[in-house]
Amino acid sequence: MSSERDAYEVMQVGVDAEQAVIHAAFRALARRYHPDGTDPEPARMVELNHAYDKLRTAERRFEYDRRRRPAQVLGQRSQAVPSAVFSLGPLGQRMALRDESPILDFGAYAGWPIGFVARHDPDYLRWLSRHSMGVRFLHAIVQALGNDREIGRRGAVLR
Repeated sequence: MSSERDAYEVMQVGVDAEQAVIHAAFRALARRYHPDGTDPEPARMVELNHAYDKLRTAERRFEYDRRRRPAQVLGQRSQAVPSAVFSLGPLGQRMALRDESPILDFGAYAGWPIGFVARHDPDYLRWLSRHSMGVRFLHAIVQALGNDREIGRRGAVLR
C-alpha cells in the first residue's frame, strides 16, 4: 500500500473494533479536530476523513483489510482467494462462506449469508420469510431451514 498511515491507527481503534465503535471514534475525533472543534487541525481532519472513508461500511472495511494485510487474509495459501469467499458479520468478524447462499444486505445480520443466520438465529429467518423485505430471500431461507412449517406463514408464533 502507500505510505499513508494505517486507517485503524488514525481512527484510534483496534482492528477487531465493531462498526459502531469506528463510527463513535470518528465522531469524537471529528469534534476535536474539525476547524470548528476544540483543537482544530485541518490536516488531521483530512487524514481522519480518509481513514473513515476506508472503514465506514463493512464492505469498504473488508476491502481495506484485504489490501492492507493480504498474507493474514490468505493464511498459508499462495494463491489469491476471491473476495466472495469471505463475508463480514455484524461485529466485523470475517466469516468463511461454505455455501452459495445469498448475503443479507440489511438489518442486524447485514453481511451474513443466509446459511450462517440459519444456524445462529433461525427465528429471524422465519420472521424474514413473512416480511416483504424477505421475499427475495425466500428460496434460500427454505433451503437453509429445511421443512419448517412456519416459513412464510403469516401469524406464526415465534418460539
